[in-house]
Amino acid sequence: MEGSNMLGYIKEVLKNMPIGWLDLTTHRLDIYNEELAKTQFLEEFETLYTDFNHDTSALDALPTAYDYIRLGHPLSSILEWVIARLFDTTPERVISFSSKTVPVLAILRKNLLAHKNTQISYKGKLPAFFDEEVLRRVYGYQFELNEVENAASISEFDGSSIFISQQDDIGHFERTESVDFFINVHPQLGSVLVVNGSQNESYISEIQHVRRRETIAMTPNNSLVALNVLVGKTSLPHTKSNVETHKTSVLASIKEINGIHTKPLVASSGLSIQYAIMMGLIHDAMEKHSDKAIKFIVPPNCYGGTNDQARRVAACIDQVEIVDLPVDGDNDMVQSIDIVLDKIAQEDAIPYIIAEIPTNPRVEVPDLIKLKEVLSKERITPNGEIAIDPVFILDQTFCPNVHFLGEGKILSAVRAISYASGSKFPSGGKCTAGYCIGNKKTSALMEKIEMNLRLCDNEATDLQYEILAEQLPSMNQRIVDAYKNTREFVSFINDTLPEAKINFVSEELAAQGFTPSVFSLDLPTKGTTPEEKESYKRALNLQLINLMITEIPHESKFCVSYGQLQGCYWTIPATSTQGTTKEGDKDYIVRASLSPNLDLELHKKVFLKFVQNI
Repeated sequence: MEGSNMLGYIKEVLKNMPIGWLDLTTHRLDIYNEELAKTQFLEEFETLYTDFNHDTSALDALPTAYDYIRLGHPLSSILEWVIARLFDTTPERVISFSSKTVPVLAILRKNLLAHKNTQISYKGKLPAFFDEEVLRRVYGYQFELNEVENAASISEFDGSSIFISQQDDIGHFERTESVDFFINVHPQLGSVLVVNGSQNESYISEIQHVRRRETIAMTPNNSLVALNVLVGKTSLPHTKSNVETHKTSVLASIKEINGIHTKPLVASSGLSIQYAIMMGLIHDAMEKHSDKAIKFIVPPNCYGGTNDQARRVAACIDQVEIVDLPVDGDNDMVQSIDIVLDKIAQEDAIPYIIAEIPTNPRVEVPDLIKLKEVLSKERITPNGEIAIDPVFILDQTFCPNVHFLGEGKILSAVRAISYASGSKFPSGGKCTAGYCIGNKKTSALMEKIEMNLRLCDNEATDLQYEILAEQLPSMNQRIVDAYKNTREFVSFINDTLPEAKINFVSEELAAQGFTPSVFSLDLPTKGTTPEEKESYKRALNLQLINLMITEIPHESKFCVSYGQLQGCYWTIPATSTQGTTKEGDKDYIVRASLSPNLDLELHKKVFLKFVQNI
């Protein structure tokens, strides 16, 4: 059952696919096995294909593809599976991207670390944003460029050979054994990379990790378009896009939400915008202070994607180093920043601070007056010169409505950039697009950030702009409503299980505008040794979550989501958002986030049942 029969099956799958394949941005942990995340979906999909079973119920029962829509999802996985069949290779060797340049950068990154040569051959022209000079000077990548008529004209090369083809037919490739990596680029949909030859299998997981940390997979909507073209159901749509109208609306909303009228930037995901920020700041530092070390100061227990991405950037660029910033629990963010900045001044280095306010998962807010003082403090280098002032990069995902940057606000007088993950409150969970905006002191930096966002082709897609244009105007009200639910639930837990430790903002902080709808719960434990106590608590964490999602399956989800339009989401940071964090810095506690729309009384009732059973 190959060729036309296979495409016929896919046509039926697309007709019957679950709606969640298009509009879910977070994984379902109830059908998710992390160790099998990259293989289990397609293995079970193969079984359905063999049985020619395309019933909606069967498709809906398939386990989660990858771990998050950013890395991969059902439609991108099926697109890769179909192309693999057409190319006569295995699905893991086919990797789709929303970006048209990042697949090339992923190969260049591995070869940089492996000290291996790279030849980039291309037919027609390179992707528009491919900036040869910046890739060599800032990113440190080395490569040769080679314009060719077709793939067959590419000769053997001592190193990795990449062939880039820009074409409407994104699913079909010119095949030749002299090429290691084929990349088809489509102006609307993104790109598809095929890894050729068993000698290149070691690249697969590293390319996927670049997709996970610095960009996103081809979006569900674009994957669906590509699949429909492949099965012959439709040609590529040429409908007139309202993207400029949507973009204008989104940029205006971001300015209003942040209380400042500088130019925002919108990327395909929160980590896409964070990567652009990091590379833009490095770009600026290399031009202005080529002889100085660049220090990114990062909390070791912050969101795992931030932690991992920062260290991945440092691994590629000798000038860049990561400095730990303890911020939670017994550590005070302001004191930690003061100590670290004093040390960096003594090294005459360039300090860039990445921090979350409130922190994740402990939901702590530092003394903002003292934070301003520490960031504004003039420091002196050993040779008597004024040290380079820091740039404060604020992850504002938990409270994107708080005004930090505008005139007279707490971070208006220091160089500061705010950014947020778009899959949370900005889109209500409808897309992954993230954004950033800087204060007036960062205008030159923002130009470099925009340049690197474009170089990586990581700007938000047309549909992402459309979704944000629809959702951003109601964001602040949704934040207010979700906070009210969360405050009521936290108060209920305090009353029913007073021995538990709840990490949430105080009433005083809420009055200042910090109204997150997420809290963490350190459950009471039992045991005679620290090991016994920890083991009991971890089991109790799962007992609580499993009870909530079993008793309220239509609303309570085992998921890392936050800021969704409805329901309640539960996770354990140590096994989800802190996945790549060092073990000693992980938090084995429960994190819950409430939406503006849920049956709060039912959640209280089930939580009370949990308390009565422990």
